[in-house]
Amino acid sequence: MKVNKLVIQDVCTFVGGSQPPKSIFSYKCLDGYVRLIQTRDYKTDNFLTYIPENSTNKFCVEKDIMIGRYGPPVFQICRGLKGAYNVALMKAVPKSNIRNDYLYYFLKQETIFQYVDRLSKRTGGQTGVDLVALNQYPILLPDIDSQKEIEHVLLSIDDKINLNNRINTELEGMAKLLYDYWFVQFDFPDKNGKPYKSSGGKMIYNQDLKREIPEGWEVKKLVDEMDVQYGFPFSTKLFNEDEIGKPIIRIRDILNNSVSLFSTEKVDSKYLLEKGDLLVGMDGNFHMNFWDKNDCYLNQRCVRIRKKNTSTTTHFQALFDIKPHIEAREKNVSRTTVGHLSAKDINGLNVLIPSSKELIENTKVFDSILDKIITNRNENQQLTSLRDWLLPMLMNGQVTVKEAEEKVNSFAMAAELNAKYKTNQ
Repeated sequence: MKVNKLVIQDVCTFVGGSQPPKSIFSYKCLDGYVRLIQTRDYKTDNFLTYIPENSTNKFCVEKDIMIGRYGPPVFQICRGLKGAYNVALMKAVPKSNIRNDYLYYFLKQETIFQYVDRLSKRTGGQTGVDLVALNQYPILLPDIDSQKEIEHVLLSIDDKINLNNRINTELEGMAKLLYDYWFVQFDFPDKNGKPYKSSGGKMIYNQDLKREIPEGWEVKKLVDEMDVQYGFPFSTKLFNEDEIGKPIIRIRDILNNSVSLFSTEKVDSKYLLEKGDLLVGMDGNFHMNFWDKNDCYLNQRCVRIRKKNTSTTTHFQALFDIKPHIEAREKNVSRTTVGHLSAKDINGLNVLIPSSKELIENTKVFDSILDKIITNRNENQQLTSLRDWLLPMLMNGQVTVKEAEEKVNSFAMAAELNAKYKTNQ
């Protein structure tokens, strides 16, 4: 494979975004408006913002390579959204000698991130990408056909990751649909297999929920029905990024099930997390998610919710029962104010306790769905590690495309065998 020794400015140009005035922002999509994309939008759709299409000339589409200019963390490589982009983002536009996908993977290498992060200047409390230094970063560029072969291997891994993500989205949708039928519409199967409320099942007004619930059902406090544990106030002086000690989970880690800090501080095992735990962040946007790793410890201002041996409430039901109340609390916080959940807020959350033995038995499907979601997430973490290991090896020619394909195929075969084993258990 023939390669050319170049630098980044030989293969692409960077186009910064614009910053329209907030006075023209709309939080609903109006005629003639486009979405204004900010760095955070690649992680959440909670902050949809729109601007008049004619107010800017900086646009991007889903395949465009977008880069976060400021941090922390600086130099986030993103794509997948369409609209206008703001000044905190820049677009990497490939030249004729490099393919878009190849450039995307090249820029995602950890070595480039470390290089940019080390040289980034701090301005106004934020670190910013040093474009002069970035443009001089070296690249060994193979011919177009070789680029196609290399990106094909990496795309095949990302395709599997995306497939798992789509499956998980469908599984989450299935869980929500069942929850709505059984715990909102109350059309769970009665003892005759018919939908309870639609078939004339008796309903009783509940003062706590201010609505009717099936006769015989109870309303309990979340803290009484589930095992609720607040995080430990770890000392920030003992935090490290060198994987020394225990992984510490902060609010920012909840959405992506990520681990970014470690601590050598001694702490009680009650703060230890388990796969499937429901985590809620108590500051900011009140992130909620199921945790998918063992042997991690929960930091302060986070709360962990877990089934007791006596609980009839599943983790999914707990999530759907409390989510509307936490989201309502979030909406009451202004866009310029950081929201906070208190212990009083948590203590005030309720969950429904059904009396129907048939329904309690049927709710085990929620645990099955969550197990599948956690399995897919763990597989994605392994796939991501494989991709990130192969990425620089392929770019530098240390691993051939054939060798990389063999490793990908071996992983796929192992995953398939593991899935069959679990199915037979």
